Amino acid sequence: MAGVDKCLQFETEQECQQWYSDAAEYWQAVPATVNGVLGGFEHLNARDVAASLDFLTPFLAVGGGAGSVGCTYALDCGAGIGRVSKDLLLPIFTKVDLVEQNKKFLDKAPEHLGEYAAKVGNYYAEGLQTFTPEAGKYDVIWCQWVLSHLTDGDLLAFFNRCKSGLNCNGLIFVKENVAKRKSAVDDDDHSVTRTMTAFRKIFSDAGLRILQEKNQPYFPKENFPVKMFALSV
Repeated sequence: MAGVDKCLQFETEQECQQWYSDAAEYWQAVPATVNGVLGGFEHLNARDVAASLDFLTPFLAVGGGAGSVGCTYALDCGAGIGRVSKDLLLPIFTKVDLVEQNKKFLDKAPEHLGEYAAKVGNYYAEGLQTFTPEAGKYDVIWCQWVLSHLTDGDLLAFFNRCKSGLNCNGLIFVKENVAKRKSAVDDDDHSVTRTMTAFRKIFSDAGLRILQEKNQPYFPKENFPVKMFALSV
């Protein structure tokens, strides 16, 4: 693998596929619960959702927002058991699609979503490294705590496919851990925590403009800072 300062790049396709295979194996052993998908931090769920709602709402054309983004269809990327869909997206949007490569998590999602499951359009069992959103479909594409598993090249390609998946007023929202000085690779869950510089470069290379960015408040100081981005084409 190339140096950590270059975030996540591999010399061969075999190394790349091994990275994704090892990450999938890690998550297969994680319980299909809110505490499991949050890595033991279930107690932070309410704070996370509240901050996400505060960040998202001003961009919306309804529900107290003054923006132009519609509330018809959202895509939850790296959806897990549907935590973000249930607590954030489904109360707002008419329909939500979930994409998650771990079938165990996705199979648990309808039970976790409860009555909100009726508002789910599609459950896509696929990794983001290959997933292609339907063209022009989504008002919002929400990516949270999942992009760290993608290589630099696959993340750039994913963003380019997401651009095609947005409708005319649609936006991409990213919520991820951010490293302060140097991108850090975790060889346990096979992820990379990128710096702000790394994120900004990938956004720019993908032709995405940062409309707004904001820190997640009230998280433990010993954890990586969490940053939210609203991105437009």
